[in-house]
Amino acid sequence: MSPGDPKWLDVIERDLHRQFPFHEMFVSRGGHGQQDLFRVLKAYTLYRPEEGYCQAQAPIAAVLLMHMPAEQAFWCLVQICEKYLPGYYSEKLEAIQLDGEILFSLLQKVSPVAHKHLSRQKIDPLLYMTEWFMCAFSRTLPWSSVLRVWDMFFCEGVKIIFRVGLVLLKHALGSPEKVKACQGQYETIERLRSLSPKIMQEAFLVQEVVELPVTERQIEREHLIQLRRWQETRGELQCRSPPRLHGAKAILDAEPGPRPALQPSPSIRLPLDAPLPGSKAKPKPPKQAQKEQRKQMKGRGQLEKPPAPNQAMVVAAAGDACPPQHVPPKDSAPKDSAPQDLAPQVSAHHRSQESLTSQESEDTYL
Repeated sequence: MSPGDPKWLDVIERDLHRQFPFHEMFVSRGGHGQQDLFRVLKAYTLYRPEEGYCQAQAPIAAVLLMHMPAEQAFWCLVQICEKYLPGYYSEKLEAIQLDGEILFSLLQKVSPVAHKHLSRQKIDPLLYMTEWFMCAFSRTLPWSSVLRVWDMFFCEGVKIIFRVGLVLLKHALGSPEKVKACQGQYETIERLRSLSPKIMQEAFLVQEVVELPVTERQIEREHLIQLRRWQETRGELQCRSPPRLHGAKAILDAEPGPRPALQPSPSIRLPLDAPLPGSKAKPKPPKQAQKEQRKQMKGRGQLEKPPAPNQAMVVAAAGDACPPQHVPPKDSAPKDSAPQDLAPQVSAHHRSQESLTSQESEDTYL
């Protein structure tokens, strides 16, 4: 692996022990968690040398390493930096400044009381939202809330980050009683840094985020407005970051990956006389195919055996197979034949007729 830029490596090493120091992965210096975190952050500086390393990337990478191997965590970090939050970790942080103005403008519609108070105190959005947005609330919310917010963030994109920030501002400064307790800038900043546990609780926060009517279209419309104002007052953006994509579906639609080839289902059964795909064999005649099918079924014991004949069926069949015979008179009978030879024939025929009659009467009775 390339040695990397010593400037970034020194900063990364100093930040390793600050990321979730009480988590079992990162509790020990030089442990496997800190080693993986160092490799992921170093790999990003090699992958994007023009951006280098930003301290807010460390908690993002640490959360990813808690849920996946180092290589997958690296590529997820790349997707977050390039697709979900493009430009956030550039040198002059222009994208985060622009999103701060977007957040403040949306706050006027969500909570006019909080917007008016922050405007009167002249508190720049960067003073309270930088860590929220750049770390995706991983260093602000309780762990259960962080996981829920990240799930929604990966699915729906940056609008979840905006919604969470607006919910926190609304419930921290959204009523006259709460505003009266924050008379100056210091008190207001402290209120936003030490948020009430109630508004950060998982069930409450997720419900508020889901119900907040802030859409992707509103964010993009406000983005164009703030970008125009930026260009009028500060000139063009120096960081040319790609447009951000709102969620996993938008990313997949923009860059569809290779689709796996469809495999034939094992439940599909071809006819016996059908040629195999790719073979040049001619289809067999129907009679020959039926014979082979019967042979195969016979070999597997699948041919239906006829039911075992009972005594009545045997006698009935014998009666049908032996039609009545004309008995010659005694005078015309040959001399060498015994007279008792005729008796068995007559009695057999008689018995067969009786059997048929009894069988028919029995069937009729039943």
